[in-house]
Amino acid sequence: MYVLLDDDRGALTLKRLWPWHQILVRGRATRLDRALAAGTSPEASASLAVRAAQLTSTGFRHDLAASLRRILMAAGEPAWPAARTVRVPLRTARVSQAASLLAELASRLLEPGPVPARGVAMVTLMLADGTGPLYREASGGDLAATAARASAALAWERDYRPR
Repeated sequence: MYVLLDDDRGALTLKRLWPWHQILVRGRATRLDRALAAGTSPEASASLAVRAAQLTSTGFRHDLAASLRRILMAAGEPAWPAARTVRVPLRTARVSQAASLLAELASRLLEPGPVPARGVAMVTLMLADGTGPLYREASGGDLAATAARASAALAWERDYRPR
């Protein structure tokens, strides 16, 4: 695998990566996702470039979209304790309020072609944050605002800046 990285002269250089890069990145995924979600360029380091490639892969994006759809379905199901298969309690009222934004996120993730790593990282963090507004009532975060920011970050028109 090869990636483009910023060099010390402000130009992009091609760097060959080794299989151990993939292993290292998996162990640092959350930290790298936070950096990408905050707007750090994937070209800033080999680890960020590898994580960005993982996040933006079609399979990963389809898995995230499927997770969002499962959350939407779980929030709309009647409260039948025996029939529920969701392992983590969701804040169904918040999910219902943000349903259209979450559905839009799922659709954007399924669009063909490339998407910005920043937006995918934001969705990943939203789904993985067990203390966030998706899962905890006491969370001060706003699920709808979080979903709207992630959706906007997935739009190329907003994030893409040609060099």
